[in-house]
Amino acid sequence: MMNPAEFANIARAEADFWWYRGMRKILFGALDPVAAGRRIERALEAGCGTGYMARALAERYGWRMFPVDLGWEGLTCARAMGLGRLVQCDIGVLPFPSASFDAVVSLDVMVHFPRGEEDGAMRELARALKPGGLMVLRVSALDILRSRHSEFAHERQRFTRGRLERLAQAHGIRVLRCTYANSLLAPAALMKFRLWEPLLRKPPASGVTPAPAWLDRLLYAPLAAEAAWIGAGLGFPLGQSLLLIGEKGPG
Repeated sequence: MMNPAEFANIARAEADFWWYRGMRKILFGALDPVAAGRRIERALEAGCGTGYMARALAERYGWRMFPVDLGWEGLTCARAMGLGRLVQCDIGVLPFPSASFDAVVSLDVMVHFPRGEEDGAMRELARALKPGGLMVLRVSALDILRSRHSEFAHERQRFTRGRLERLAQAHGIRVLRCTYANSLLAPAALMKFRLWEPLLRKPPASGVTPAPAWLDRLLYAPLAAEAAWIGAGLGFPLGQSLLLIGEKGPG
């Protein structure tokens, strides 16, 4: 489970902070062409956090969202935002019948499971998805890019593209797209996380902190460029995040 203290930081920053704006743009760039023409009525967001993304998906695609999360702190924010159909639960034990949803979305949630337990969670997500339904996963990538923020947020693992694809395929998900993202900033992140942070020897802390407007714009620009690249059907060989879009096979 994510550190409950992080929910308040996310709720304050999610609308405007460069990382959230940029990663939404990347997600929509990848998802727009796949979602177009699909009949998606009921969509589960497994690990909805504050509910901001559930609302954004509903507004952009017209999906009827069912947001769930284990943390009451995030659900409290979602309720204040006016979201309905909220459920507090562990995504590894979903309180829904099999094949309940046309789409299942889970963003930056699998990383909070201890390594090995992600298989059970993925089994549940696939079980809740209808045959032919859309699976959207985003996870943190590459162990070498773990940071003080990773520790603070209670991130338990990171993925490579091959491991994420195998996880999805093992549960009947055909991979339509899988690419690294937040890639252009990865060299700077590597220097910060492997050189600067160890030198400082500071305790784990949230990286979701306000930045001056000029710096926010500067950091957002590479993510916006990646969104255009990914939206054109291209991808990246390495990056700080992984985005997978798949489809559940028949039966």
